[in-house]
Amino acid sequence: MKEERILKILLAAAVFTAFAAVNGFAGAGQQSGARRALTADSLTLAIGGEPDEGFDPCTGWGRYGSPLFQSTLIEFDRDMNYTNDLATAYSVSADGLTWTFDIRNDAKFSDGRPVTAEDVAFTFNTAKEAGSEVDLTRMKAARAADPARVVFELNTPFSAFINAAVSLGIVPKHAYSPSYGQKPIGSGPYVFVQWDKGQQLIVERNENYYGTKPVFKRLTLLFLDDEGAFAAVQSGSVDIAMTVPMLVRDIKGYSLLRARTVDNRGVSLPSTKSGTFSADNLPVGNDVTSDTAIRKALIYGIDRTAIVRDALSGYGTPAYSVCDGLPWWSPETRIADNDVAGQKAALDAAGWRLGGDGIRAKNGLRASFTLIYPAGDSVRQSITMAFAQQARALGIEVLPKGGSWDDIGLEMYRTPVMFGWGSHSPMETYDLYYGKLATTGYNNVTNIHNPTVDRYMDAALAARDAADANINWKKAAWDGTTGYSNQGDATWCWIANIEHLYYVRDGLDVGNQRIHPHGHGFPVVSNIKEWKLKS
Repeated sequence: MKEERILKILLAAAVFTAFAAVNGFAGAGQQSGARRALTADSLTLAIGGEPDEGFDPCTGWGRYGSPLFQSTLIEFDRDMNYTNDLATAYSVSADGLTWTFDIRNDAKFSDGRPVTAEDVAFTFNTAKEAGSEVDLTRMKAARAADPARVVFELNTPFSAFINAAVSLGIVPKHAYSPSYGQKPIGSGPYVFVQWDKGQQLIVERNENYYGTKPVFKRLTLLFLDDEGAFAAVQSGSVDIAMTVPMLVRDIKGYSLLRARTVDNRGVSLPSTKSGTFSADNLPVGNDVTSDTAIRKALIYGIDRTAIVRDALSGYGTPAYSVCDGLPWWSPETRIADNDVAGQKAALDAAGWRLGGDGIRAKNGLRASFTLIYPAGDSVRQSITMAFAQQARALGIEVLPKGGSWDDIGLEMYRTPVMFGWGSHSPMETYDLYYGKLATTGYNNVTNIHNPTVDRYMDAALAARDAADANINWKKAAWDGTTGYSNQGDATWCWIANIEHLYYVRDGLDVGNQRIHPHGHGFPVVSNIKEWKLKS
């Protein structure tokens, strides 16, 4: 398998320059490596992330990174604080049901038309109707109170609405259609020029942008896989390119950017016994992982640092929750792991006795379960194998199995899965642990019901500001007595946050990267206005 991957890389390197020339990619035919001069005229990027449905925020574009062409009401600063973008101010009513945003009067779409509150209201209403991946289920409706003020009426208090204001790019009411995502018009720092599907996207600086204008006039984004991006770096045809741990090398003219993320990998551990079914009639529960002793033995007994070292070549950090380092994260979730001796003793005390085959059993039930990972995902496969090896040292048999997402969807309520998560919204925590969401879609797949956790989460959503909400989000993790965290319900064994890796050409400064969410791609350009040439 490794030799086959290397062969693919060499082949990609051999054909890339010719392929780029045929397809007109920026950079083709230019000098390679450090000899190619950087200028403010253009950058060529190979960061992946091509959206299947185009660049329409109302159907999900921009959720995991900058919408690039479109502005948002609010944005994150480098420390993950909420700051104004299109909005100049906002307020929340005493009952939490009405949010009012004032918007700036100097923003224009790339066709020259002004951005108004009517456009903002239209965007949110359209995204809600379309069932966007941005959570607007609690929004009743949006309306323009006047050209510079938009009002959102909610069905219930929803403090995380501010995160929707960060994620949802604003589209023009006058120019929106079902094909909008193919040729978007927006008011962001760049304007759309050309999209050759499967090949490249070209954008140019928005000279009428109201905010700090980017240094670089033109960006060409190549849609290459890992091997293609690596080949492009080797040929010197790109200025920044994503990569993966197995393709990290010292390449003249480039440095390696290691971006911190909440792009985590963790194992779901069903918390109830087998024998029940979801509303969709899928089997729920696992007789082995329903025992808290088994779950905590895995959580406290594995060596996350070793897994990061061996499965990720060191390009990651140990993970202890789904939201490490974000404003709503609780440091209480961080634990001391690699406690093999202590967890063996805990399993003994819980009645899980070691058998002659090295696997524990209790009342005739072997401590054995299947762990599914998405077939074709080599990183998750590697983490799964390392996790299984460490579990065996505890006397727990983990049987790795690759499967399609269709397979996983049918099995995930009863079979542990190596999942990947990582969002810039606390609603991901809510979706994973809130009791009433249990076994609905990908929500609360471990089927945990903790009324105290639910009350804290309800209080977090009812809070009028993020600071008060975060207090309750943190208590939901662990309040000193109970919580969804490792010390409490322990229904997820979080393993690693994967670093997002990029080759960056010498002389290019990509600024202070925010904590990246799940998935390579456009998160790296979220701070594109900070990028510059090194002096």
